[in-house]
Amino acid sequence: MKKSRRFKRKIYSLLGIILLGTLGIVIPGIAHSSDTVIINASVPQTELSKSTLQAIFGMRLRKWPNGTPIKVFILSDEHPLHIEFCKLILNAFPHQLKRAWNRLVYSGTGQAPIEVASTEQMLVRIATTSGAIGYIDRSLLNDQVRSIQIK
Repeated sequence: MKKSRRFKRKIYSLLGIILLGTLGIVIPGIAHSSDTVIINASVPQTELSKSTLQAIFGMRLRKWPNGTPIKVFILSDEHPLHIEFCKLILNAFPHQLKRAWNRLVYSGTGQAPIEVASTEQMLVRIATTSGAIGYIDRSLLNDQVRSIQIK
């Protein structure tokens, strides 16, 4: 009797996790992103905190510690990788970031990130632009760019 009750609880827990995952709700330690934050080889950083990464992609942090301007590259709002990156890494929805970038642009206090058309173009732009940062699927990583650890 006790075994069947425990089994039912495990099944219901598993079904709940599956349901939350399909709704896009992230439980730390259960859902893992395949996104990798990449940087130009000229950037000396080896790791970034999540809050620093959010400031960079929120266009509030504009220079690396060595003084090099940060060039942020993103994919379009509709690209599945951009949506996943925003939700799982930056803890924001793409429309929230877009609204923040528009406020900066229209108030004249900042600029929006540079949008690229594909992950291939993202790789090329990051590799050839000093101080650049962006993201790609981990499976596309090559030796032209460096991945950076998020702590």
